[in-house]
Amino acid sequence: MTDIEPQLEALLLLATEPLPVAELAAAVQAPEAAVDEALTGLARFYTETGRGFELRRVGAGWRYYTREEYADTISRWLLEEQSTRLSPAALETLAVVAYLQPISRSRVSALRGVNVDAVMRTLTAREMVEVAGVDEATGANLYATTALFLEKMGLTSLDELPPIAPYLPDATALEAELAGLAQQPAPAAAGEGSPEPDSEPELGAGESQPS
Repeated sequence: MTDIEPQLEALLLLATEPLPVAELAAAVQAPEAAVDEALTGLARFYTETGRGFELRRVGAGWRYYTREEYADTISRWLLEEQSTRLSPAALETLAVVAYLQPISRSRVSALRGVNVDAVMRTLTAREMVEVAGVDEATGANLYATTALFLEKMGLTSLDELPPIAPYLPDATALEAELAGLAQQPAPAAAGEGSPEPDSEPELGAGESQPS
């Protein structure tokens, strides 16, 4: 491998469109003929070593592409990723848990105005929330977010959660309202005036978004 080949690889990994030889040559401070020869050599090397990607000359430039023979693998992965995204109902419920944890399921229902049983089952199955204790007064399970939640959010601790205020209109009042509602008694049991069920489907049924 020549001295300029690793530099060309680094530049091409960042490319969002084919890069012309002249542009690459200027970047690595080498003659265009040398750059063209290096790119041709890299393309041949990737093919000979059976890499899952290839380097193609497209029009007047070069760019990395995945190999056509792995299209089924990529398509399957993309479809699975799509199916594991959380619904808006799940994201709203997750936000309530994140900011008011530990919190019981009935109080989440009270805050959202809907029955969140199915949503909480989904979030628990996805390991985004977990039981973190028991309410001494009611005996209800208290839920909190998990280490996986922090990982997906790119956080190291809950202290890094952004404040609500910068992102929602009248959010200061909303924070006060949420805090007040969280202190209210739990809603009546099912069949005694409990909120209507949320529209959240069961796990794996029609949810469409860093798992």
